[in-house]
Amino acid sequence: MSNVLIINAYAPSPFSEGKLTASLVDKAVTLLEQKGHSVRVVTMQDEYVVEEQLAHFEWADRVILQSPVNWMTIPWSFKKYMDEVFTAGMGGALCTFDGRSAEEPTKNYGTGGTRTNTKYMLSLTFNAPKESFDDQDEYLFQGKSVDDLMFHMHANFRFFGMSALPTFACYDVMKNADIESDFARFEAHLGEVF
Repeated sequence: MSNVLIINAYAPSPFSEGKLTASLVDKAVTLLEQKGHSVRVVTMQDEYVVEEQLAHFEWADRVILQSPVNWMTIPWSFKKYMDEVFTAGMGGALCTFDGRSAEEPTKNYGTGGTRTNTKYMLSLTFNAPKESFDDQDEYLFQGKSVDDLMFHMHANFRFFGMSALPTFACYDVMKNADIESDFARFEAHLGEVF
């Protein structure tokens, strides 16, 4: 069984109380523990100690980032967490700097990751409808996928040597939510990847 670190990246917003994100985290904890996995949860609304957070990453062989997508990216509180925790992890806990060497100073950028036995999963909630992705005729994303939009997050985890599990997404959660269907899809998704 796996050691699973779940990160609740919700930040306070005038548009959302974070109930869906919290519910998805709770569902993941329940389902994964029932399957025998050990689970730890980190919540951006709680105070944290950087060294303890690095220890969570060293313990985990699976990481789930549960996050709303705000302005096409993760909330500010998780960016702050990344700036503090991920930067502190560059001394070996997450990576040995950026992977380049004095002999090859322009090659192998991003290959210094030390978490090569860790997999991660993005689980995201969007106001955007599913149909706005993967469709060249849609104005905003111009045929791009959710993973294209979140490439920067994939790159951050790859920087640590982690490999991706399939991404999960809930769509149109503010105007046309279908939460029960989202929960059923989420349970099935976790069943497939864990």
